[in-house]
Amino acid sequence: MSAVSKTPHTGRRRRSPLQETRTGILFIIPAMLPLMVFWIFPVILSFGLSFTKWDMISPVIKWVGINNYKSLLNNSNFFKILKNTFVFSIGATVPNIFLGLMLALVLSNARRGVGFYRTMMFVPYITPMVAASIVWSWIYDPDSGLFNSILALFNAAPLKWTGSKDTAMLSVIIVTVWKSVGYTMVFYLEGIRKVPQSLLDAAVVDGANGRQRFVHIMLPMIAPTTFFLLIINTIGTMQAYDQIRVLTQGGPAGATRTLLYYYYTEAFGSFNTGKASAVAVILVVITVALSVLESAISRTSIAENKNA
Repeated sequence: MSAVSKTPHTGRRRRSPLQETRTGILFIIPAMLPLMVFWIFPVILSFGLSFTKWDMISPVIKWVGINNYKSLLNNSNFFKILKNTFVFSIGATVPNIFLGLMLALVLSNARRGVGFYRTMMFVPYITPMVAASIVWSWIYDPDSGLFNSILALFNAAPLKWTGSKDTAMLSVIIVTVWKSVGYTMVFYLEGIRKVPQSLLDAAVVDGANGRQRFVHIMLPMIAPTTFFLLIINTIGTMQAYDQIRVLTQGGPAGATRTLLYYYYTEAFGSFNTGKASAVAVILVVITVALSVLESAISRTSIAENKNA
Protein backbone atom coordinates (compact mmCIF):
# COMPACT_ATOMS: atom_id res chain seq x y z
CA MET A 1 0.00 0.00 0.00
CA SER A 2 1.55 3.22 -1.13
CA ALA A 3 1.70 6.04 1.32
CA VAL A 4 0.17 9.32 0.25
CA SER A 5 2.26 12.23 1.39
CA LYS A 6 0.43 15.30 2.55
CA THR A 7 1.98 18.67 1.93
CA PRO A 8 1.48 20.90 4.93
CA HIS A 9 -0.29 24.19 4.26
CA THR A 10 2.19 26.95 5.04
CA GLY A 11 0.11 29.98 3.95
CA ARG A 12 -1.61 32.36 6.34
CA ARG A 13 -5.06 31.44 7.49
CA ARG A 14 -7.66 33.48 5.66
CA ARG A 15 -9.59 35.84 7.87
CA SER A 16 -13.36 35.58 8.03
CA PRO A 17 -15.54 38.42 6.68
CA LEU A 18 -16.60 39.18 10.26
CA GLN A 19 -12.98 39.68 11.34
CA GLU A 20 -12.32 41.93 8.34
CA THR A 21 -15.42 43.98 9.19
CA ARG A 22 -14.28 44.40 12.78
CA THR A 23 -10.84 45.52 11.65
CA GLY A 24 -12.38 48.03 9.25
CA ILE A 25 -14.57 49.44 12.00
CA LEU A 26 -11.55 49.86 14.29
CA PHE A 27 -9.78 51.90 11.59
CA ILE A 28 -12.88 54.02 10.93
CA ILE A 29 -13.61 54.88 14.58
CA PRO A 30 -10.80 57.51 14.97
CA ALA A 31 -12.07 59.35 11.90
CA MET A 32 -15.72 59.02 12.89
CA LEU A 33 -15.34 60.32 16.44
CA PRO A 34 -14.72 63.99 15.47
CA LEU A 35 -17.55 63.76 12.92
CA MET A 36 -19.90 62.38 15.56
CA VAL A 37 -18.88 64.90 18.24
CA PHE A 38 -18.71 68.06 16.12
CA TRP A 39 -21.35 67.46 13.43
CA ILE A 40 -23.79 64.57 13.89
CA PHE A 41 -24.40 65.07 17.62
CA PRO A 42 -24.93 68.87 17.33
CA VAL A 43 -27.35 68.33 14.44
CA ILE A 44 -29.36 65.80 16.47
CA LEU A 45 -29.28 68.11 19.51
CA SER A 46 -30.41 71.11 17.43
CA PHE A 47 -33.23 69.06 15.94
CA GLY A 48 -34.44 68.15 19.41
CA LEU A 49 -34.13 71.71 20.73
CA SER A 50 -36.11 73.04 17.76
CA PHE A 51 -39.24 71.59 19.38
CA THR A 52 -38.63 73.39 22.67
CA LYS A 53 -38.59 76.83 24.26
CA TRP A 54 -35.42 77.54 26.21
CA ASP A 55 -33.30 80.60 26.96
CA MET A 56 -30.02 78.71 27.72
CA ILE A 57 -30.22 79.99 31.32
CA SER A 58 -33.36 78.50 32.82
CA PRO A 59 -33.08 74.89 34.01
CA VAL A 60 -36.55 74.26 32.59
CA ILE A 61 -36.85 73.34 28.91
CA LYS A 62 -40.46 73.66 27.72
CA TRP A 63 -41.74 71.39 24.97
CA VAL A 64 -43.67 73.39 22.32
CA GLY A 65 -43.87 70.90 19.47
CA ILE A 66 -43.76 72.43 16.01
CA ASN A 67 -44.65 75.94 17.21
CA ASN A 68 -41.17 77.26 16.40
CA TYR A 69 -41.53 76.11 12.80
CA LYS A 70 -45.06 77.54 12.60
CA SER A 71 -43.78 80.86 13.94
CA LEU A 72 -41.10 80.99 11.26
CA LEU A 73 -43.40 80.04 8.39
CA ASN A 74 -46.03 82.56 9.48
CA ASN A 75 -43.46 85.36 9.68
CA SER A 76 -43.07 87.36 6.47
CA ASN A 77 -39.60 88.48 7.57
CA PHE A 78 -38.45 84.85 7.51
CA PHE A 79 -39.20 84.58 3.79
CA LYS A 80 -37.34 87.84 3.20
CA ILE A 81 -34.36 86.32 5.05
CA LEU A 82 -34.70 83.16 2.96
CA LYS A 83 -34.70 85.27 -0.21
CA ASN A 84 -31.62 87.17 0.99
CA THR A 85 -29.86 83.87 1.60
CA PHE A 86 -30.47 82.61 -1.94
CA VAL A 87 -29.63 85.98 -3.51
CA PHE A 88 -26.37 86.10 -1.60
CA SER A 89 -25.52 82.46 -2.37
CA ILE A 90 -26.18 82.76 -6.10
CA GLY A 91 -24.72 86.27 -6.32
CA ALA A 92 -21.44 85.13 -4.74
CA THR A 93 -21.15 81.64 -6.26
CA VAL A 94 -21.74 82.42 -9.94
CA PRO A 95 -19.18 85.28 -10.24
CA ASN A 96 -16.72 83.26 -8.18
CA ILE A 97 -16.92 80.30 -10.57
CA PHE A 98 -16.77 82.52 -13.67
CA LEU A 99 -13.89 84.73 -12.51
CA GLY A 100 -11.96 81.77 -11.12
CA LEU A 101 -12.19 80.00 -14.47
CA MET A 102 -11.20 83.11 -16.43
CA LEU A 103 -8.17 83.71 -14.20
CA ALA A 104 -7.16 80.06 -14.50
CA LEU A 105 -7.37 80.26 -18.30
CA VAL A 106 -5.19 83.38 -18.33
CA LEU A 107 -2.56 81.85 -16.02
CA SER A 108 -2.58 78.51 -17.86
CA ASN A 109 -1.44 80.35 -20.99
CA ALA A 110 1.13 82.52 -19.20
CA ARG A 111 4.79 81.78 -19.85
CA ARG A 112 6.30 83.30 -16.72
CA GLY A 113 5.24 84.33 -13.24
CA VAL A 114 2.49 81.71 -12.88
CA GLY A 115 3.59 80.72 -9.37
CA PHE A 116 3.79 84.33 -8.21
CA TYR A 117 0.36 85.33 -9.52
CA ARG A 118 -1.21 82.13 -8.23
CA THR A 119 0.18 82.81 -4.75
CA MET A 120 -0.96 86.44 -4.80
CA MET A 121 -4.48 85.42 -5.83
CA PHE A 122 -4.60 82.74 -3.12
CA VAL A 123 -3.52 85.06 -0.28
CA PRO A 124 -7.05 86.51 0.27
CA TYR A 125 -8.40 82.99 0.81
CA ILE A 126 -6.09 82.35 3.76
CA THR A 127 -6.69 85.82 5.22
CA PRO A 128 -9.11 85.75 8.20
CA MET A 129 -12.49 86.97 7.05
CA VAL A 130 -12.91 89.34 10.00
CA ALA A 131 -9.60 91.09 9.28
CA ALA A 132 -10.38 91.28 5.56
CA SER A 133 -13.86 92.66 6.25
CA ILE A 134 -12.45 95.40 8.48
CA VAL A 135 -10.13 96.51 5.67
CA TRP A 136 -13.03 96.43 3.22
CA SER A 137 -15.10 98.56 5.60
CA TRP A 138 -12.44 101.25 5.18
CA ILE A 139 -12.60 100.85 1.41
CA TYR A 140 -16.39 101.25 1.55
CA ASP A 141 -16.25 104.28 3.87
CA PRO A 142 -18.61 106.90 2.35
CA ASP A 143 -16.36 109.84 3.26
CA SER A 144 -12.78 108.68 2.74
CA GLY A 145 -13.10 105.22 1.21
CA LEU A 146 -11.22 104.14 -1.90
CA PHE A 147 -14.33 103.35 -3.95
CA ASN A 148 -15.91 106.76 -3.46
CA SER A 149 -12.56 108.43 -4.13
CA ILE A 150 -12.51 106.67 -7.50
CA LEU A 151 -16.09 107.77 -8.18
CA ALA A 152 -15.09 111.35 -7.34
CA LEU A 153 -12.48 111.27 -10.12
CA PHE A 154 -15.35 110.82 -12.58
CA ASN A 155 -17.54 113.42 -10.85
CA ALA A 156 -19.95 110.66 -9.78
CA ALA A 157 -22.02 110.89 -6.62
CA PRO A 158 -20.62 108.99 -3.63
CA LEU A 159 -22.42 105.84 -2.53
CA LYS A 160 -23.26 104.53 0.92
CA TRP A 161 -21.92 101.10 0.07
CA THR A 162 -22.84 99.29 3.26
CA GLY A 163 -25.31 101.89 4.54
CA SER A 164 -27.88 101.64 1.76
CA LYS A 165 -30.18 98.68 1.21
CA ASP A 166 -29.62 99.10 -2.54
CA THR A 167 -25.87 98.42 -2.37
CA ALA A 168 -25.33 96.59 0.93
CA MET A 169 -25.84 93.08 -0.47
CA LEU A 170 -23.58 93.87 -3.44
CA SER A 171 -20.90 95.10 -1.04
CA VAL A 172 -20.95 91.86 0.94
CA ILE A 173 -20.93 89.78 -2.25
CA ILE A 174 -17.86 91.65 -3.56
CA VAL A 175 -15.92 90.85 -0.39
CA THR A 176 -16.99 87.20 -0.52
CA VAL A 177 -15.98 86.77 -4.16
CA TRP A 178 -12.68 88.61 -3.62
CA LYS A 179 -11.77 86.25 -0.80
CA SER A 180 -12.70 82.96 -2.47
CA VAL A 181 -11.89 83.46 -6.15
CA GLY A 182 -8.24 82.48 -5.64
CA TYR A 183 -9.32 79.13 -4.21
CA THR A 184 -11.52 78.53 -7.25
CA MET A 185 -8.74 79.57 -9.61
CA VAL A 186 -6.25 77.08 -8.11
CA PHE A 187 -8.66 74.18 -8.59
CA TYR A 188 -9.38 75.21 -12.17
CA LEU A 189 -5.66 75.51 -12.91
CA GLU A 190 -5.16 71.88 -11.90
CA GLY A 191 -8.23 70.82 -13.86
CA ILE A 192 -7.03 72.58 -17.01
CA ARG A 193 -3.58 71.01 -16.72
CA LYS A 194 -5.17 67.56 -16.71
CA VAL A 195 -6.84 68.15 -20.08
CA PRO A 196 -4.84 66.02 -22.57
CA GLN A 197 -2.86 68.26 -24.88
CA SER A 198 -3.28 65.66 -27.63
CA LEU A 199 -7.03 66.35 -27.73
CA LEU A 200 -6.47 70.08 -28.10
CA ASP A 201 -3.84 69.52 -30.80
CA ALA A 202 -6.16 67.17 -32.69
CA ALA A 203 -8.91 69.79 -32.54
CA VAL A 204 -6.53 72.39 -34.00
CA VAL A 205 -5.71 70.01 -36.85
CA ASP A 206 -9.44 69.55 -37.46
CA GLY A 207 -9.84 73.31 -37.77
CA ALA A 208 -11.43 74.10 -34.38
CA ASN A 209 -10.90 77.65 -33.17
CA GLY A 210 -10.19 78.68 -29.59
CA ARG A 211 -13.84 79.07 -28.62
CA GLN A 212 -14.76 75.65 -30.02
CA ARG A 213 -11.86 73.98 -28.21
CA PHE A 214 -12.93 75.62 -24.97
CA VAL A 215 -16.63 74.76 -25.29
CA HIS A 216 -16.41 71.24 -26.71
CA ILE A 217 -13.22 69.91 -25.11
CA MET A 218 -12.08 71.90 -22.10
CA LEU A 219 -15.43 72.61 -20.42
CA PRO A 220 -16.59 68.95 -20.50
CA MET A 221 -13.18 67.79 -19.24
CA ILE A 222 -13.24 70.15 -16.25
CA ALA A 223 -16.93 69.55 -15.48
CA PRO A 224 -16.15 67.49 -12.33
CA THR A 225 -14.09 70.40 -11.00
CA THR A 226 -16.89 72.84 -11.77
CA PHE A 227 -19.53 70.83 -9.95
CA PHE A 228 -17.22 70.26 -6.98
CA LEU A 229 -16.63 74.01 -6.73
CA LEU A 230 -20.35 74.69 -7.06
CA ILE A 231 -21.09 72.45 -4.08
CA ILE A 232 -18.24 73.84 -1.97
CA ASN A 233 -19.11 77.46 -2.74
CA THR A 234 -22.82 76.91 -2.15
CA ILE A 235 -22.13 75.43 1.28
CA GLY A 236 -19.66 78.23 2.03
CA THR A 237 -22.08 81.02 1.13
CA MET A 238 -24.87 79.40 3.12
CA GLN A 239 -22.55 79.50 6.14
CA ALA A 240 -21.35 83.09 5.65
CA TYR A 241 -21.49 85.21 8.79
CA ASP A 242 -18.28 87.14 9.53
CA GLN A 243 -18.39 89.55 6.58
CA ILE A 244 -22.07 90.30 7.19
CA ARG A 245 -21.46 90.91 10.89
CA VAL A 246 -18.55 93.28 10.29
CA LEU A 247 -19.84 95.17 7.27
CA THR A 248 -23.61 95.52 7.71
CA GLN A 249 -24.76 93.73 10.90
CA GLY A 250 -27.55 92.28 8.78
CA GLY A 251 -28.82 95.72 7.73
CA PRO A 252 -29.75 98.16 6.62
CA ALA A 253 -33.40 97.30 7.26
CA GLY A 254 -32.56 93.59 7.13
CA ALA A 255 -31.26 93.81 3.55
CA THR A 256 -28.31 91.48 4.23
CA ARG A 257 -29.78 89.29 6.95
CA THR A 258 -29.32 85.65 5.96
CA LEU A 259 -30.41 82.42 7.62
CA LEU A 260 -27.14 81.93 9.48
CA TYR A 261 -27.08 85.54 10.65
CA TYR A 262 -30.69 85.19 11.78
CA TYR A 263 -29.72 82.04 13.66
CA TYR A 264 -26.98 83.89 15.56
CA THR A 265 -29.24 86.81 16.47
CA GLU A 266 -31.96 84.47 17.75
CA ALA A 267 -29.52 82.26 19.66
CA PHE A 268 -27.15 84.82 21.16
CA GLY A 269 -29.11 88.06 20.85
CA SER A 270 -32.60 86.99 21.90
CA PHE A 271 -31.49 83.76 23.64
CA ASN A 272 -34.33 81.98 21.86
CA THR A 273 -32.64 78.62 21.52
CA GLY A 274 -35.71 76.80 20.25
CA LYS A 275 -36.36 79.13 17.33
CA ALA A 276 -32.64 79.39 16.57
CA SER A 277 -32.43 75.60 16.42
CA ALA A 278 -35.40 75.51 14.05
CA VAL A 279 -33.59 77.99 11.78
CA ALA A 280 -30.46 75.82 11.96
CA VAL A 281 -32.43 72.71 10.99
CA ILE A 282 -33.97 74.49 8.01
CA LEU A 283 -30.53 75.73 6.96
CA VAL A 284 -29.06 72.22 7.17
CA VAL A 285 -31.95 70.78 5.14
CA ILE A 286 -31.55 73.43 2.42
CA THR A 287 -27.77 72.98 2.27
CA VAL A 288 -27.99 69.18 2.07
CA ALA A 289 -30.77 69.36 -0.54
CA LEU A 290 -28.77 71.74 -2.74
CA SER A 291 -25.63 69.61 -2.37
CA VAL A 292 -27.50 66.42 -3.30
CA LEU A 293 -29.14 68.16 -6.27
CA GLU A 294 -25.84 69.54 -7.56
CA SER A 295 -24.17 66.16 -7.04
CA ALA A 296 -26.93 64.40 -9.01
CA ILE A 297 -26.66 66.92 -11.84
CA SER A 298 -22.88 66.46 -11.79
CA ARG A 299 -23.10 62.68 -12.16
CA THR A 300 -25.67 62.99 -14.95
CA SER A 301 -23.60 65.57 -16.83
CA ILE A 302 -20.38 63.57 -16.50
CA ALA A 303 -22.12 60.39 -17.66
CA GLU A 304 -23.54 62.20 -20.71
CA ASN A 305 -20.10 63.58 -21.59
CA LYS A 306 -18.59 60.10 -21.41
CA ASN A 307 -21.29 58.68 -23.66
CA ALA A 308 -21.04 61.53 -26.14
